Amino acid sequence: MKHPAKKIALLGLCTAIAMVLAWVEIQLPPLVASVPGIKLGLPNIAIIFILYRFSWKEAAAVSFVRIVAVSLIFNPATLPYSLAGGFLSLLGMALLKKTDLLSTTGVSVAGGVLHNVGQILMAMLILSTAGLGYYMIVLAVTGVVSGIFVGLCGSFAVKRVRFR
Repeated sequence: MKHPAKKIALLGLCTAIAMVLAWVEIQLPPLVASVPGIKLGLPNIAIIFILYRFSWKEAAAVSFVRIVAVSLIFNPATLPYSLAGGFLSLLGMALLKKTDLLSTTGVSVAGGVLHNVGQILMAMLILSTAGLGYYMIVLAVTGVVSGIFVGLCGSFAVKRVRFR
């Protein structure tokens, strides 16, 4: 992208879209009422898009800003969990994208699972208990399902959205 101002504007727009998707997700009823904390990860559609259309650096910046802003606006207690999940997810997705072994959807699935791993590890650290590890079984399944959905949406955006 030749114009830095245009790039900043597009990344700002992606940040806003990610924040709106986070708000939409908060408004949705729980996916599985008996299992707390399961979400689709809608904001990650924007992160996948940025990862593939810009770079991991821009994706990390937008992810960080979105996580901090959404946590501070809606529920500050979620900040350490969201940061841990977002960091591990983005790290894994960036490394897997670099290998070119997986599709956009495959990279997103890995990101969904790694996001849950990061959150569980942070919860285990904060609560000083390894007993939460069993919860990873459920979150791995939901991470795969949500990762497929997010990856398909992100892949569609990467293919269809053009900049002028």
